Amino acid sequence: MTPQEISYILNELGEDREDYFNAVAPPIIQTSNFAFRTVAELRQAFEDEYKNLIYSKGMNPTVNILRKKLAALDNAEDCLVLNSGSSAIFASVFANVQSGDHIVSVNRPYSWAKRLFDEVLPRFGVATTYVDGREIESFERAILPSTKIIYLESPKRWDYALQDLRAVADLAKAEGIITICDNSYCTPLFQRPLDLGIDISLQSATKYIGGHSDVLAGVLTGTRSMMAHVFANAMQNAGNGISPFNAWLLLRGLRTLPARLDRCTATTRQLVDWLKGHPKVEQVIFPFDPSFSQYELAQKQMSGACGLVTIVVRAKKMEEIVTFCESLRHILMAVSWGGHESLVIPRCASLQPEAYDSADPEHRMLRFYFGLEDADYLKSDLDQAFMAMV
Repeated sequence: MTPQEISYILNELGEDREDYFNAVAPPIIQTSNFAFRTVAELRQAFEDEYKNLIYSKGMNPTVNILRKKLAALDNAEDCLVLNSGSSAIFASVFANVQSGDHIVSVNRPYSWAKRLFDEVLPRFGVATTYVDGREIESFERAILPSTKIIYLESPKRWDYALQDLRAVADLAKAEGIITICDNSYCTPLFQRPLDLGIDISLQSATKYIGGHSDVLAGVLTGTRSMMAHVFANAMQNAGNGISPFNAWLLLRGLRTLPARLDRCTATTRQLVDWLKGHPKVEQVIFPFDPSFSQYELAQKQMSGACGLVTIVVRAKKMEEIVTFCESLRHILMAVSWGGHESLVIPRCASLQPEAYDSADPEHRMLRFYFGLEDADYLKSDLDQAFMAMV
């Protein structure tokens, strides 16, 4: 997709300005329901709630503008926008399984996906097998006659492990299995899973799409028939569509998505190079760095990498990592990513101090999201926090 095509999608597609007084910004249609002049019109609307405006729990004009843009960005036929990323995960999975079915998932997926697989779906008779995912053979070995979904997350959230999306999609299609890929790391600007054969692409729009840490949302893209199926069999029943106002916030965020990704990517590359030379850093994990274990695959199926970087620090005691994080003055300690502000989260936050093992590199991991600040501004903050570790 060319920069010109992306510009058209973000700034014009779906926006019939003559329909709303030639306003430059799209309107917020803040209504719960829509009126009909005749019983015949109402009856016709009831026949297809996916296409018609009846109740904003289903479809809404502001949301529909957003759906058109997000579908086009992902080179998809259609799109659904939900009220959080975890809602998107739930809807895409729940609509496509029933009692007795089996799921193959990459190991250690996003926490709310794992809770769905481990705590919710077993109550409905749906089992999940976890695989490493970096080799196609791990999927081949895990598939059962009852397997209905292969769930992917590429890159993953901490070590950025990749799955070969084309190879997994080909395997799944041969077995009649639906593939779902969490594309929250890349956004459609840097990776389009559907172009690689994946059936459903999902992302947390809370992150880069919104871009300002002020809205929760999730996105699903795929064929029109698949999106209508998810809408009818999960989204409508759960009532987890996005509100018109939150959809408008995402439309606002989309306008600047390419510029924001360019900025955080440039900053991240500078900081990756700097961190690799720091004496307190044992390892830097970043998919577009030549030292990354799956660098060739990253180059093959991604066109860029954004602001997430994981480092392994040299720390004999957990207290050193705690001191580092609590010494940061500008980088905030918080989950998520994709906003204007830089963030850090230590892996050891999920550990009790007595469980810390300095011999385990994972215990010494820190995940950073580098946002829109000046690179030198962030370097100085990191440097003084590293010095505080001593």
